[in-house]
Amino acid sequence: MRNLDFAPLYRATVGFDRIADLMDRALTADVAAPTYPPYNIEKTADDAYRISIAVAGFSPEELSVEVKEGAVHVSARKAPEEGDKTYLHRGIATRAFDRRFALADHVRVTGATHEHGMLHIDLVRETPEALKPRRIEIGRAPSAAAIETKQVETANV
Repeated sequence: MRNLDFAPLYRATVGFDRIADLMDRALTADVAAPTYPPYNIEKTADDAYRISIAVAGFSPEELSVEVKEGAVHVSARKAPEEGDKTYLHRGIATRAFDRRFALADHVRVTGATHEHGMLHIDLVRETPEALKPRRIEIGRAPSAAAIETKQVETANV
């Protein structure tokens, strides 16, 4: 695989560190990245998203969802089972996990729900007013007669 050097990008730009780090992470991602637990990311509206993670066997108390450093961190720790259970077949994985989902700028988590073995994390992109498009009124330039009148008035004073 080809390695890219982002050093020139760091030297020639200011404030793009996060983008360069994201590209660096994406390009150096391990091919054998963890696939447990399975998840979906869906777009529910123009500026709304939902991450759905299959967490069968975990209760809401054993799950943790945190937002820090521009990412959503989802983790689960299964409490040790009490009692002697003998499994003939154990196909439901309840091993501990940590998943991290990087968030774009202005995306925030609005809530999380646990139902039917699925953890749903709802996100929304909120564009600040300063970044929204706005219409600028185009004013008329003062006419030459108005400028002349103003000059005459100030000369008479």
